[in-house]
Amino acid sequence: MHSVRRRWAAALLLVPLLTGCFAARDGSPYDAGAGAGGGRLRVAMAFPPAERFSPYGADATLLSRLGVTEGLTRLDGNGGAVPALAESWTRESGGGWVFTLREARFQDGTEVTPAAVAGALTHATHADPAPAALTGVRLTAEAVGERRVRVTTGTADSALPLRLSSPSLAVLSPKAYRTKAGADKSGADTSGTDTSGTAQARSGAANGKAAVDPAGTATGPFTLARTSGATRATLHRFADYWGGLAHASGLDVRFIVDGTARTNALRSGEVDIAEAVPVSQAATLDQPTVREVPTTRTTALFLNTRSGPFADPAVRAAAREAVDASALAEDVYEGHADTGRGLFGPALTWAGGERPRPTGRPAAKRAGNPALTLATYDNRPELPEVAQVLQQQLRKAGFGVKLEVREYSRLEGDALAGKFDAVVAARNTMLDTGDPVSYLADDFTCDGGYNLARVCDKAVDRAVAEAGARADDAARHRAALAAQTAVLRTDGVVPLVHQRIIHGVGASVRGVILDPYERTLVGTGTRR
Repeated sequence: MHSVRRRWAAALLLVPLLTGCFAARDGSPYDAGAGAGGGRLRVAMAFPPAERFSPYGADATLLSRLGVTEGLTRLDGNGGAVPALAESWTRESGGGWVFTLREARFQDGTEVTPAAVAGALTHATHADPAPAALTGVRLTAEAVGERRVRVTTGTADSALPLRLSSPSLAVLSPKAYRTKAGADKSGADTSGTDTSGTAQARSGAANGKAAVDPAGTATGPFTLARTSGATRATLHRFADYWGGLAHASGLDVRFIVDGTARTNALRSGEVDIAEAVPVSQAATLDQPTVREVPTTRTTALFLNTRSGPFADPAVRAAAREAVDASALAEDVYEGHADTGRGLFGPALTWAGGERPRPTGRPAAKRAGNPALTLATYDNRPELPEVAQVLQQQLRKAGFGVKLEVREYSRLEGDALAGKFDAVVAARNTMLDTGDPVSYLADDFTCDGGYNLARVCDKAVDRAVAEAGARADDAARHRAALAAQTAVLRTDGVVPLVHQRIIHGVGASVRGVILDPYERTLVGTGTRR
């Protein structure tokens, strides 16, 4: 259960779809506009740190969104891997890749060396639970030259450069890895005085596991200087950032879970940026302060294909035909979402054009449909309302529907164990690895680790395996779309909407990163 919790935390680089966006010095697209920099920015975040800022769990994305951490690569607007800490890479025979590092420094002043990078990746492989990007992957890393690192997987992995863009595989300095006793995972002495001011950020220190502290040990344009539990964080500008000096001198971050309170903080001038404004609050903001971007997050109805009423394909087909997803996009999301036609949304340019509609078997005529339990979580405010609308639509088709709403952490284990007949959930398909094939394998194959629909279908497994064998990006994308069709034919998942994310941005603020992957929010160009 714990090995997959990070997949749902949270929640941007799509140049072709973003009007008025330009590249920041770190290569990320940001909201256009002129303005002087230098001041501190006040930022309201939707999700507080859940694991003491561990880079291996839900907080990995939080660290990347605030410009603290980076990996060897990042994703571009077409979903491809492009340079970050690695300036180039080549593939070797036998499953290895060699990455050439750019000249960069960690926030503790030490140099980013091949040994440090190899050590950081090795620590990630020993994390418990393992980062989502390493699910089913046996990875090793070693320094092989003055500026080169060889990364090898147990079996050939065409998606490795994409995988290394994951926020959970951020590169930290050797100082970041400590145990309670002051020894690193391999037993080497790393004791010293903690001057970071974030002793509470050391995930796992209480039980002697390898402690990881990203404060002052990452490579991004902002360094985590101080935290106040799960309520506030203070970040300062990193003067030696390889991508150039950030415009803002620092970030004063508040974690405000309630979407209305977060929006009110922006409207009253208490914060400069409020991320993830609920659709119900978007109309309360002045139009110039609203920034909206399509994302790779799809909300879907997952039907339990192994037990209960939806083990019958005809019943699944009846449920699929009963759902009117367009009503959700127009009413629940108030036009701030696109009607779901597949697993991959319009934010992915390679998945554009005509989208596949669910193509499972026709629903058989039935005298009545069975009773079922439909579950969802309230961490995302629209989901309970989506579930209520689906409840009405399914009841109209003759289903008896009992609705259950929980906080996500209390729902996940039961959902994965198949204790519900159906689950409404929002999934960022590109968040974990950036690789569509890895997402399909994890969510819809017999051995998948996050298979909410509990799909186990030979045609799906075969199509996903064929897609995984493709090395060329274009061929891999085409094969992923073919595998998507195989998944939809099972009727185990009914796509509902492709979400857009709405940020509230103060009138004087420029350079907020509009990222469809939900991995970044502030960067070197963010300022007021």
